[in-house]
Amino acid sequence: MNEIIEYIITWLCYGDRTAAARVAYSADRQALRTHDVIIIPNGHLGQDLVLPDLSEPIVEQPSEGKFIIRTDIVYSTFFFISRAEELVNDKRDKHGRFLAKYSVLGQKNQLLTPLLDVYARTLMKCLGLTFPENGFDHIYLTHDIDAITQFRHLRGALGGILRGKWRQVKTACNCVNDDPLYTFPWMIKQDAQVPQAQTIYFVKHTRGRGYDYPQYNLKGRDFLRLKNMLRVSGARLGLHSSYYGQIRTTKYHLHRSHYLRCSIEQMQHLVDAGITDDFTMGFADHAGFRLQTTRAVRWINPITYRLTTLTLHPLSVMDTTLSAKNYMNLSEADATTLCSQLMETVKIYHGDLCLLWHNSNFMPDSYHISLYPKVLEILSREKVYDK
Repeated sequence: MNEIIEYIITWLCYGDRTAAARVAYSADRQALRTHDVIIIPNGHLGQDLVLPDLSEPIVEQPSEGKFIIRTDIVYSTFFFISRAEELVNDKRDKHGRFLAKYSVLGQKNQLLTPLLDVYARTLMKCLGLTFPENGFDHIYLTHDIDAITQFRHLRGALGGILRGKWRQVKTACNCVNDDPLYTFPWMIKQDAQVPQAQTIYFVKHTRGRGYDYPQYNLKGRDFLRLKNMLRVSGARLGLHSSYYGQIRTTKYHLHRSHYLRCSIEQMQHLVDAGITDDFTMGFADHAGFRLQTTRAVRWINPITYRLTTLTLHPLSVMDTTLSAKNYMNLSEADATTLCSQLMETVKIYHGDLCLLWHNSNFMPDSYHISLYPKVLEILSREKVYDK
């Protein structure tokens, strides 16, 4: 338990261990003799899990340079970064996902304010520390490759012909660049507008059954060509794991779950498989801060209370979250406004911006083909402090 408490306090101090040593997690006011700040525990860490207080922390200053934080910001931080909420709330959608509308964050309209970063700013102010200047620590432009092509496999070609699209099928079969889903050359060109960003493509390694359909041939000409093109562009590859949760031993250290499906059990499987960085942590149905932070954080298993080697990267926004009718169903104008708001919030707290756009959404009838370049144009002018 001490390891968890020490990690959380240091993380709230933006990694400053010296400053964190000046903080005590104790109900004993006498701790102010040896520390500058004490955080009063609420008694729930390591005991029974309850929903935390979502209000701004209550702070007292009993003497010069000494502070008491009466809100248990250590427990609240644990609650959200461990995803303990998903242990106390068993509501799930048909895909087994914990959605924003089930979360206390959605019910309290707290999705767009990263409360844990507010806590960090409060603690650092008490310690007399200078908060990092506005700007991105990292920018991640991520893409899930659910399908490489639409018509260049048997089932897709037959489906296209049955729908009267035989001309499109013919041209796609003649040249991969003419397939509607093969938007990768355009995507690479767009992402190049933001050279300070890290670009990641998540690749499926499944059998292509059920919700994993279709599975592309990882040894086939189309994928090998794409893989080489991504390598030349400087993009990294990560694992886009199966909808059904199987995690095999993998050479990839970066990961995102298909359909943004995840559970406590699945996250432990990631740890056991040697995956170091997960980019799944966003709600499918609403943009915002599922972890209540804009910053990367190591996952704490809320069952075993162990600090793991898995780093969680908050997903700021996903394309389908903005446009899908069963999600936010925003117009392009409203989606642009929300993206700008999210980016500005991440900058304020010197966090990591993580965007997810699918190659399948850059179609002529989708506003994402114009929205995404707008977002990148804004980011092209931004500074990144630690690429």
